[in-house]
Amino acid sequence: MERLWGRVLRASGRIGLCLAAAGTLALLCAGSASAANQREPALRTRAALLQRALQCPRRLHRGGRRNAVLLVHGTGTNPEDTWSWSYERALPAAGFTVCTVRLPDDALGDIQTASEYVVYAARRMASLTGRKVDVIGHSQGTLEPRWAIRWWPRSVRPRVDDYISLAGPHHGVVGADACVASGNCWPAVWQMASHSHFLAALNSVDETPGAISYTSIFSDTDELVQPSEPVPTAALRGASNVRVQDVCPGRPVHHVGELDDGVVWAVVIDALTHPGPAKVSRLPGDVCTRQLVPGETYQSAFNGNFALYSHAAEAFERHPGVRSEPPLRPYARGHG
Repeated sequence: MERLWGRVLRASGRIGLCLAAAGTLALLCAGSASAANQREPALRTRAALLQRALQCPRRLHRGGRRNAVLLVHGTGTNPEDTWSWSYERALPAAGFTVCTVRLPDDALGDIQTASEYVVYAARRMASLTGRKVDVIGHSQGTLEPRWAIRWWPRSVRPRVDDYISLAGPHHGVVGADACVASGNCWPAVWQMASHSHFLAALNSVDETPGAISYTSIFSDTDELVQPSEPVPTAALRGASNVRVQDVCPGRPVHHVGELDDGVVWAVVIDALTHPGPAKVSRLPGDVCTRQLVPGETYQSAFNGNFALYSHAAEAFERHPGVRSEPPLRPYARGHG
C-alpha cells in the first residue's frame, strides 16, 4: 500500500498537469444547413475494437421508458475506476439503463480516435433502444461526445437528447498548457491545452450544436479543471452552466469529487428527468444537505477516488509522451 501511495504522490504533479488529465441568425442557420448536408467522416477504428469497448446490460432493448445513459470516462483512467462506485450504481437504482465506453490508451492518446468509440456507442445504443441517448462525461470524457456531435451531425447529433458535462476542460486548462510547454506531453493533453488546434476546431461555429439539451457542471474548487483559468474553461456557450458554489456557496468539490457529490448528482438528475437542460430553480430546497450520490458511503467514495487516482498515476507512467499535438483529421482542418 505504501508503495502504491508513493507512486500516486510522485505522479500527482503530472496528473495535475495532464488530467486537467472539454446577421448572427443567418450565420447559425447557414452553419446548421452545412452540417446537415456534409458528408460524415468514416470511422478509422476497427469495428471489433469499437464493439468490445461498449459495455451495456443485456436488458438494453426497445420499449424502455427512459433514454439509456452513456458514461464516458476521463484522462488516464477507465470505466470501472470512474463509474462503478458512483453513477454506474446510482443511475440504475434511479431507473436508468447505463452503458459505458472504454476509451483506448487509457484516454491518453489522440482524442479524435477516442471520439470514434463514442460515435459507435451512440449509434449502437440508439439502434438497440429505438430512443435517443443521454451522455454524461467526466473531465476529458466531456470532449469526445462533443467531438462526435460536432463532426457527425447526421448519425450522432440527432440521436443525443441530453449532454451533461462534469468538470469539462472545454477551453483548455493551465496544467495542460504547462505540460505542452515542456515539449513532451501525452497526445490527449496536447489537445487539452488552451491554444490547441483540437479545441479551436471543436469550439468553432457553435459550441452547443443541434437540438440537444446541454448542461455543464463545474466547481470553483476543482484543482485540475479550474473554471476561470486560463479562460472560463468549463462553461459552454448555449448550455445551462451550473457552478456548484452558485447552488451551495462555499461548498468544496474537487475534480474527482464531482463523481460522488450529492449536489452535482441532483443537477444531473434534474437534467435527465426534465425536458431541456438542468435548472437550478428546480433543485430541492434541501439540496445543500446532500453530501453524496445516493447509495454511496464516505468509505466507498474514498475507495473510488483512490482507485481512480492510482490507475491514472500508473497510466501516465506507462504511456509515453509525444513532441507535438496530433494533427487535425482532414474533416476538421480549416477550423483549428
